Amino acid sequence: MDRSAEFRRWKAQCLSKADLSRKGSVDEDVVELVQLLNGREEFFTTSSCAGRVILLDGGINGFKVQKQNCCWLLVTHKPCVKDDVIVALKKANGDATLKFEPFVLHVQCRQLQDAQILHSVAIDSGFRNSGITVGKRGKTMLAVRSTHGLEVPLSHKGKLMVTEEYIDFLLEIANQKMEENKKRIERFYNCLQHALENEAVTNSYPREKIKEQKKSSYSPKKKRNPETAHGRCVTEENDKELENDDDDDPGVSVIIFPEDY
Repeated sequence: MDRSAEFRRWKAQCLSKADLSRKGSVDEDVVELVQLLNGREEFFTTSSCAGRVILLDGGINGFKVQKQNCCWLLVTHKPCVKDDVIVALKKANGDATLKFEPFVLHVQCRQLQDAQILHSVAIDSGFRNSGITVGKRGKTMLAVRSTHGLEVPLSHKGKLMVTEEYIDFLLEIANQKMEENKKRIERFYNCLQHALENEAVTNSYPREKIKEQKKSSYSPKKKRNPETAHGRCVTEENDKELENDDDDDPGVSVIIFPEDY
């Protein structure tokens, strides 16, 4: 089967399936982003979460949290208040852990070049743990992720191990992370629109003209201006903010699966 035809078949199958997430629908803060991607012929989303604060009650065999084997005491995609956490903690019998999980998005792309556009946008928007995987059957997946999560144990064997004042402090941090997470989602959406518009202009411009311009427009290399760099959407303020976000340069991570995917 032709690659493009196979991709269209995968997309139709995926988008026709029922949403099996706990919520059963796309989170409000990423609806427009998901619609933008699914409206393009070269992308479709396979899963997403706008970011959330959750309180999990795990077993009593240590603090390693495995969500599939624990009780969800509280989950919210909005800023969280202490009273809600205190009430939820009363239901805990094991090791309760408070977590903030930032935005995550998985997108299947028609080809590697399409995934690289999204990857660049994700990095520029602050999601510096993003990466690309290529399966043996040719499926190209982009995962949009960041590293500003939070995970703190609060109780052990049902006994609260911290003060309410400390819980209040943790929620202040979690809610700040939630706000920053929302800003990054908005930045990602705006940068994605900008990148797709640039790509459309590039594809519609005669290649002969592009070659002529490249030959006649050589000049010594200058320092990149973050506001005008091709394919970028980073203001000077955001550029400094993202430089301080992670110490390591993420580059482009492409993983080839060894088995059928």
